[in-house]
Amino acid sequence: MDHWPSALYRRQEQSEDDAMILLRHGQSEFNLHFSRTRVDPGIIDPRLTDLGHQQAADAAEGLAGQNIRRIIASPYTRALQTAAPLAEKLGLPIHVTPQVRERYAFTCDVGRPISVVAREFPHVAFDGIEDIWWPGTEEPEHAVVTRAHGFRSEIAAREDWAHTVVVSHWGFILAFTGRSMGNGEWLQADPREAAPENVVWRHH
Repeated sequence: MDHWPSALYRRQEQSEDDAMILLRHGQSEFNLHFSRTRVDPGIIDPRLTDLGHQQAADAAEGLAGQNIRRIIASPYTRALQTAAPLAEKLGLPIHVTPQVRERYAFTCDVGRPISVVAREFPHVAFDGIEDIWWPGTEEPEHAVVTRAHGFRSEIAAREDWAHTVVVSHWGFILAFTGRSMGNGEWLQADPREAAPENVVWRHH
């Protein structure tokens, strides 16, 4: 996935009480190499770079005053590492769900078994997630859109949706909002609103 050199915190014109927050993970090792070469470097479940960790810390600082009560993240290491500073700052647990994972299309989208990830993140609960939680074949674009629609309905039914941060990925956030986001960027979204009619699957 692409890397944008600066994290611009994008916000829709609505109050924090009317929106949840979608946060794209910080720059990963895959992002760093792929943005330079446009060639898949073959890194499975990549970690954050030093810049990615700084983007995660900056996001935690920027979101600290947003009245957040719930943090949701995908099981990929880059998402969990991005969520960790915010969770520590706010004293909140990280709720993990594969539903907000990246579209399975590159080597970086091959995950690691939950039994392995859980040892690295002992303070994160992975209840109810199958050990092998990512698909085995490339995920069609429409499947990601369908997954985003399902999450939209589920999160809108929660009473705390307007106080929730979802740490996710370029493809999922694009499917949910129709917007292409850089590493470490975040935006507000109202799950009660209609999903985007057209999703353009390319980086800008």
